[in-house]
Amino acid sequence: MLEKIVVTDQVRALRPDFAVLAMTARGLANGPGDAQSHGWLAAAAREADPDDPHVVAWRAAYRAFGAKPNRTRPSVDALLRRADKLPSISRVVDAYNAVSVEYALPIGGEDLDHYAGAAVLTVAEGTETFGEDEPPVAGEVVWRDDIGVTCRRWNWRQCARTRITDDTRDALFLLERLEPYPLERLHAAGEALATRLRAISPDVEIEGRLIG
Repeated sequence: MLEKIVVTDQVRALRPDFAVLAMTARGLANGPGDAQSHGWLAAAAREADPDDPHVVAWRAAYRAFGAKPNRTRPSVDALLRRADKLPSISRVVDAYNAVSVEYALPIGGEDLDHYAGAAVLTVAEGTETFGEDEPPVAGEVVWRDDIGVTCRRWNWRQCARTRITDDTRDALFLLERLEPYPLERLHAAGEALATRLRAISPDVEIEGRLIG
């Protein structure tokens, strides 16, 4: 999966500074949130900075393809605004939400058993499907696989088909960065996520690839 992930030239032209750290985690033992994952969320909330320059960069990226970031917020913007009220969803989701808040970084999580083909970040043509929900409009930046769109407006909303559940065993994580976010901080976020996943699942196998 990692070597087949594509960021199209259309997206690179829109934001040449975009980079994504893609990580696969195989052999997860997910389950309901527990005291450990609740603690990660609480600790991250204490570090939350809704005015981080990275949030400003993502708002500008949304405007560039016609989205209104005050109505459909980048995922990291939405998380940081309610960091002290984030619900616990599952141990794995709590882990990557906590890292997203702590590092002011959009992170997507996908169940690889429900993914078809490689992940592609592209500009929608307006003919794609998004499960049973409203499909993307032409010009919108989307993540997709061979079946349809898996995440609308770059990192705004994920489809139900590929979301991580308590039954997820193999997952793909997408850690997305724009300038002026340092690459060193991106890699540190990846290490923080890997550490939490190993705390949940000591035998998990994690691999990563930086794209862009």
